[in-house]
Amino acid sequence: MVLTIQNFINGAFQASGSTMNVINPSTGKVYAQLSKSQENDVELAVQAADAAFKTWKLTSAQERSLMLNKIADLIDSRLEEFALAESRDQGKPLSLARSVDIPRAVHNFRFFASSILHQLEHSQIVPGFLNYVRREPVGPVALISPWNLPLYLLTWKIAPCLAYGCTSICKPSEFTSMTAYMLCQVFIDAGLPKGVVNMVFGTAISFTGGTVTGRTIYQSAASRNKKLSLELGGKNANIIFDDCDLEKTIKTTLRSSFLNQGEICLCGSRIFVQSKIYDAFLEKFVQETQKLIVGDPLDEKTQVGALVSEDHMNKVLKYIQIAKEEGGTVLTGGTRLGGDLKDGYFVAPTIIVGLPATECRVQKEEIFGPVVTVTKFETFDEAVEYCNSTEYGLAASVWTSNLNTAHKIAGLLDVGTVWINCWMVRNLNMPFGGFKGSGLGREGTFDSAEFFCEVFCLIFGKNSLHCSRQLGTCYCFDLNQ
Repeated sequence: MVLTIQNFINGAFQASGSTMNVINPSTGKVYAQLSKSQENDVELAVQAADAAFKTWKLTSAQERSLMLNKIADLIDSRLEEFALAESRDQGKPLSLARSVDIPRAVHNFRFFASSILHQLEHSQIVPGFLNYVRREPVGPVALISPWNLPLYLLTWKIAPCLAYGCTSICKPSEFTSMTAYMLCQVFIDAGLPKGVVNMVFGTAISFTGGTVTGRTIYQSAASRNKKLSLELGGKNANIIFDDCDLEKTIKTTLRSSFLNQGEICLCGSRIFVQSKIYDAFLEKFVQETQKLIVGDPLDEKTQVGALVSEDHMNKVLKYIQIAKEEGGTVLTGGTRLGGDLKDGYFVAPTIIVGLPATECRVQKEEIFGPVVTVTKFETFDEAVEYCNSTEYGLAASVWTSNLNTAHKIAGLLDVGTVWINCWMVRNLNMPFGGFKGSGLGREGTFDSAEFFCEVFCLIFGKNSLHCSRQLGTCYCFDLNQ
């Protein structure tokens, strides 16, 4: 019997009229059905979230922390089950889902479970007056997550939402809803109150992290005066100076180019190499790329899996053709794979050279697949110009042994994150987000608190309390009285 992924509303699974096919991208075959939500399903989820908010917002930080840790424990206890589902649903290697996606989902809950217990607010005493800041949860929140890192990124939104006392209506991508569906059972088993998290599946809202879609959502939210946080696309640059550690640079650039089939918003799809080492870098980079094992995601040896859907595969292949039309040369890859993989959506890791550094579509538009361009640069100023030449501004990696060069260029790149001699290092205490067309707002401990909470200031007048002048005094007030 084929599984049907049902909506999760007010603590229970609910069918929603018609369904749509769920396809395994590594085989091209249907393996499940997905509820195709309608407007009334969304309305029911909103009503449930609104009702649950009235009590969930009153829970203490300690209570919410315990709940987040309980959820983390349950996911961790089912790690292999979640990893297998994520691999089958998205096309990524099982080894990647097991070592990165699911552990990071666990970490998201554990991190915010801890952080909400240790956050401090601003206060100030001026003569005769005490001023301090309080935060209150903003209310029910709509959370829309993409298909490339399904559970990883969905929990990155749910965890702080719950931590700061909000309720949610979640809409996972229609391409990769399985682990979100499994997460709902975790919520039931953890004892999360009904309506605190609701999931609507299918095509009621479509959002995959793309900038065009993000603008549509922005316009809709702005007209309603709603708070909005958007993490959108990227066309990230790897800037490789001739004084870099070439061996380490190539090893990490291989990962930043083709990890998760290049379907990560932080992948470095534009590689700019200083002329002195360009030939040496390119020769070794092509050799290492050709060694990558593309295959069945469930095979432990597989390093590159299938693209998420047939439409997306065709989009990637179209951009490879556009690159040729724009004067580019494909040094390796560039084709859909056949043989045992012919029914799946597999594209060989692709390296393209010979394109203009800035004035062509393939250097400007997000491809989101296992396709990179390698371009030569001469000077520091050229590297900055090339990096900043797109509408995107999410991230960049810089490779150099010169600390002055690293600091100088980091301040000139129009991106939200700059990695120096590394890639994909994330600290949830640090703000994350993009410039320009790559998003709006930031996420991370303090930025998430700003988004999920309303902030207000309390001022106690001269006659409201007695303040000691003794240095080092700690004032504690019982806010329940």
